[in-house]
Amino acid sequence: MQDILTNREKEILKYVVENFIRYATPIGSRMLSKKTKLNLSSATIRNIMSDLGDKKLLHTPHTSAGRVPTDKGLRYYVDTLMNKENLKTKEIEFIKSQLEEIKNKITEEDYLFKETSKILGKISRQLSVVTQPLLNTGIFEKLELVQISSNKVLVVINLKSGFVKTIIMEIDTEVTKPKLEYISSYLNEKLSGLTLKEIRETYSERVGNIRTDEPELFQMFINSIDKIYHEEETGGNVYIGGTGEIITQPEFDDPKNFKNIIELTENKDLVVHIFHHLGGEDDTNVNISIGQENEDVLLKEYSIICTNYKIGDIKGKLGIIGPRRINYAKMVSLLEYTSKLFSEIFS
Repeated sequence: MQDILTNREKEILKYVVENFIRYATPIGSRMLSKKTKLNLSSATIRNIMSDLGDKKLLHTPHTSAGRVPTDKGLRYYVDTLMNKENLKTKEIEFIKSQLEEIKNKITEEDYLFKETSKILGKISRQLSVVTQPLLNTGIFEKLELVQISSNKVLVVINLKSGFVKTIIMEIDTEVTKPKLEYISSYLNEKLSGLTLKEIRETYSERVGNIRTDEPELFQMFINSIDKIYHEEETGGNVYIGGTGEIITQPEFDDPKNFKNIIELTENKDLVVHIFHHLGGEDDTNVNISIGQENEDVLLKEYSIICTNYKIGDIKGKLGIIGPRRINYAKMVSLLEYTSKLFSEIFS
């Protein structure tokens, strides 16, 4: 911001924000004069708080003489005043043990993401979000075609990262096992080592005239790739945990806020849209969007904190959604640690 705050203003803003985060209540000048080490009178602090109000960093709720931070004040705090809060040893041990346990229990494609969202929810006590990784940058390792019935085939796409995508496709003609083996062997030879994006864009040139032998079977493979792309363009899969934890926060004593958070958990298209647009695919930072910075009206009273994780050559997002007074300092540390550990364990 253009206005440079004095050290006194920074100290008071920081204290107001951190008090708001901790107790969800406004703070007055008298309490500040007792709690801070500035040795300032209540009158002096009141004047400084008034100046911070003029700069749109603090405001006074209608029901209180105390002050709370505005979105602009929270943004200044996050960008300038915040010190990251380290995770407790028991939290670090819990996250690590839970992720390692998940690794040994993976039984289905989405188990990893469901369970990770639950872990983040328990630690953060907020809504936690894990998006399934975008596969278009994944490197194709091999294809398996498994006959389910006379006209249904299970397409199993294995990526170099270890991620496996399964899709059931229907075809008009009857297929035999030798035909499926021939098609999969040929495609593996031609396409292994390419990203799914490269395969989609150059498929015709790479496969060539051989497609005329079994056109429907070859087309079935490219339709599978198209289906993956369609899922990702329309949002992909997102897993939300922490619903039971976030509703214990003071904000949700208000029935209106309670209704809003339930509506948010049910609107997964909105959640995944927000997360895919907060920070780029290659961004390794933790990104934060506060209150009115969020585009959707349903999110104006919430803050969103997210980062990317990486499994081999594919990436997805881990994130937290909570009230504007969320503990930003701790959530940043939580996401940084979980993302790093997630990538180490599952790559």
